[in-house]
Amino acid sequence: MDKINYQRDEFISEIYKHAKKNKKIYFLSADFGAPALDNFRFKLKEQFLHLGICEQNMVDFACGMALEKNLEICKEMKKSNYEIASHGWRWIDYQNVSKSIEKKHMQKAIGSIKKIFGKRPVGWYTGRCSPNTLDLVIEDGGFLYSSDTYSDDLPYWEIKGEKKQLMIPYTLDNNDMRFLTNQGFNSGEQFFNYLKDSFDTLYEEGNDNPKMMSIGLHCRIIGKAGRIQSLKKFLDYITNKDKVWVCKREEIANHWINNHNI
Repeated sequence: MDKINYQRDEFISEIYKHAKKNKKIYFLSADFGAPALDNFRFKLKEQFLHLGICEQNMVDFACGMALEKNLEICKEMKKSNYEIASHGWRWIDYQNVSKSIEKKHMQKAIGSIKKIFGKRPVGWYTGRCSPNTLDLVIEDGGFLYSSDTYSDDLPYWEIKGEKKQLMIPYTLDNNDMRFLTNQGFNSGEQFFNYLKDSFDTLYEEGNDNPKMMSIGLHCRIIGKAGRIQSLKKFLDYITNKDKVWVCKREEIANHWINNHNI
C-alpha cells in the first residue's frame, strides 16, 4: 500500500514555523484562493504585458488537479497563449510513491491539460520527484523536455539505455519561493538584486558561450504588493539589453533539438 505524503503547507507557508508536517493548515490555504487569481490577472500579467512579452513568452507549470478546480484561471491562461507544462497531478512529494501510482498520476496530469487546453503538454516538472520520475517521462515518449534538474545553466541530454531525454534545468535560487524559506529574501529589493546579479554574470559569460536563466514565480508569492515591484524592475532592466531572448521552454527545447542534438 502506498503512503502518500500530502505535506505542503510547511513548504510554502508565509508563516513558516506555524505549519505542521502532513497536516492541512486551513487558514494558510486561504492564500491560494481569490488573491492568487487576482494576482494572476492583474499583477503578473500586467507586468509582462506592459513590456510586450506576455502573450508569447511565459510558461505555466500547472498541476492537473489544480487546473480542474480553477477553470476561471484556465480561461485567462488560454487567452494569453502561455505554454502549459505539467507540474504533475497534484503537489505532493513522490519520493516514496510507487512507480505504478506515479505513472497513473502522470497520465491523469497529461489528460487534464489535454482536456482543458486542447493539446497535451510537451514539458514536465514534478518538483519533488522520485527515483522513477525520469524513467516515466522517457517511457511516456511525448515530452520534449523535463525540468526536474538544477545542474546546469544550459539544456543537456540525459541518456537512459538506448533512449535520450532533453533536460532543461529549472532553478531553486532565482525563485520567489525563497521569500518563504528560512534562508531567503525578506524584501523585494533583495530579490531584484539577486536576479540582476545572476543575469549580469550569465550575460557577461554569454559573450563567449550563450547561457540560460530561469526564474521561478508563483502568483500568491510574487503577486504580493511588497514584492511585485522587484519583478517589474528586473523586467525593465533585461528588456533594455541587446541579444536577450525571453522565450518559452518549448522554444528552448526546439532550438536545442534542432541545433544541439546527439
